[in-house]
Amino acid sequence: MNGQGDGRGHGRGHGQGDGQGHGQGDARRDEADEFELDLRDWMARGAEAVRPAAVPYPEIVRQGRAERRNRRLAAAGAALVALAVVPVTTLVLTGNGPRTGGGPAVAAAAGGGPTPTAAPPSPRLPPGPAAPATPGQLADGITLQAAAAGLELCLAYDRRHSAPSGFGREDLGKASDYRILLAHRSTGNNNSPGDGRYIVAVKEAPRQTRLICLVKDGQASGLNTSLGGGSDPEGGPVRPDINGGKLYLQKLSSEGPWKLPYRWGSIGTVDPGVARVTVSYGGTPVEAALDHGWFAATGILDRSVTKAPRVKGYDAQGKQVYDSDQDRSYDKPIP
Repeated sequence: MNGQGDGRGHGRGHGQGDGQGHGQGDARRDEADEFELDLRDWMARGAEAVRPAAVPYPEIVRQGRAERRNRRLAAAGAALVALAVVPVTTLVLTGNGPRTGGGPAVAAAAGGGPTPTAAPPSPRLPPGPAAPATPGQLADGITLQAAAAGLELCLAYDRRHSAPSGFGREDLGKASDYRILLAHRSTGNNNSPGDGRYIVAVKEAPRQTRLICLVKDGQASGLNTSLGGGSDPEGGPVRPDINGGKLYLQKLSSEGPWKLPYRWGSIGTVDPGVARVTVSYGGTPVEAALDHGWFAATGILDRSVTKAPRVKGYDAQGKQVYDSDQDRSYDKPIP
């Protein structure tokens, strides 16, 4: 009984199981293969759909040729405009006539191309006098430019009020021939009201010349010149200017009291051996500037005086070589 039951049970079970299992497995593989083929076909059609179109090469070439043709036409037009402007420029640069047209002027360069025209140069001012040796010789805020302008007024005044050259008059020359020696303010008085400024200038060639001039309200007056230094050659190694009173006299003592404080000046010539000059006028001595064989000093007077400035000179060793109190040619009292 057991043998028959086992044989029949095992035989039926295995036979039926193998047949059905193999049949079902083959069907599944066929379905998978068919799905894979469908998927590949679908992906191929999708890739074809998103593939970019071919580059329109002939159209790009046509556009490039058109752009090059337009650039050539623009360059030719610019060249024609430049050629049309050149004759106007030639007219301006050669001075043959007034400039016409509103375009910018251009000049033909050496290479043939147009270049912008440079701006006309600014007019050059005539050369002026040389500056003094020290800043202190320009007092009361007077600049070198202001002193030079005053000197020009003085020279113009001389030309207007002197005899023509060749009639006993020596031409004073140009401002550029001079060097400013001293400049300071002047105080007016009853005879000449209003303040101004004194300009002192000197030149060495062709002949030593000294010029003192008063400038007031844009006008020059009281011009005084001297040749050869304006001093007494017998006065010693230091020679105060014999007309220097114009710089330190506000007015004569008989005309009443001075207006104080009062700016004064003192000038003269010195020998090469003089290394130092002092000038005292109603107070503490003032160091004078030595400037190419001249001395120049200036200060402020705050009290009345009865004597002219006292001038002393010293050599390089500090030895006194000159004292105006001992100079018989020097006017000591205030007139």
